[in-house]
Amino acid sequence: MKKHKVNYRLKVFGSGHYSKIVAKREISYEIKLAAQLLLDELCFNWNKAHLEEMINESIDTNNSEAFYELSEQYQPYVRK
Repeated sequence: MKKHKVNYRLKVFGSGHYSKIVAKREISYEIKLAAQLLLDELCFNWNKAHLEEMINESIDTNNSEAFYELSEQYQPYVRK
């Protein structure tokens, strides 16, 4: 894995007598990608489980309108 990147920027205050160097450390692309994929998977799984729970509840209460509406929302989660 590559080392973190460090960017330096020189800030000048007033007439140039006082200056300050600011270092900014960037996270590598691999870490950003892994974090984004993990968050996406967690959100996907939570949304799917929540919809399944709501569908089961609509079946238990014999609410056919809610069932059909929720089943349409659930279609993207079903792999073909």
